[in-house]
Amino acid sequence: MDELISVELKRDCEGIQIPLGTAVTLKAGMPVVITQGLGGSYTAQCPDGLFRIAAKDADALGLERGAPPAPAAATGPAGTVEAAEERRIWETLKTCFDPEIPVNIVDLGLVYDLHLETLASGRSRVLVKMTLTAPGCGMGAVIASDARDKLLGLPGVEEAAVEIVWDPPWHQSMITVEGRKVLGLE
Repeated sequence: MDELISVELKRDCEGIQIPLGTAVTLKAGMPVVITQGLGGSYTAQCPDGLFRIAAKDADALGLERGAPPAPAAATGPAGTVEAAEERRIWETLKTCFDPEIPVNIVDLGLVYDLHLETLASGRSRVLVKMTLTAPGCGMGAVIASDARDKLLGLPGVEEAAVEIVWDPPWHQSMITVEGRKVLGLE
């Protein structure tokens, strides 16, 4: 979504207040401006502030309710099954966005570690360590939950955990070249 879209909410829906992370009910008829629609969720500005609206509530915005975007197919040289699965996991994490910044959490440099384990069932456990751009951000639990849910939606993933860590502290230099281009820093 490259343009701002003004709409009135078609029905009541839940919104997560940015940056506090507090869930509130946004009322039908409220005017909102959709400022971002990335990774399957929407950022909407309304008279009460800025809110993240989940994909399941797209119809409240007058948009077609659909599944979050599927991660891109793993690309690159042929390798082990584990390497292909790890690429798929990284691509899935690239569908998770900070609702205030139009760059995914991988390209923002927020994901510090990804560990993949094979369970006795033959399925996988995914462990992710990530940080936030600011320690006081109330959206951390929301972003981590979004990442965890998307990982659990992958075929073959049985368990997933996303831990927020603060060491090392995030710095703008951690943004990838791709992220810097989106933000106009290159």
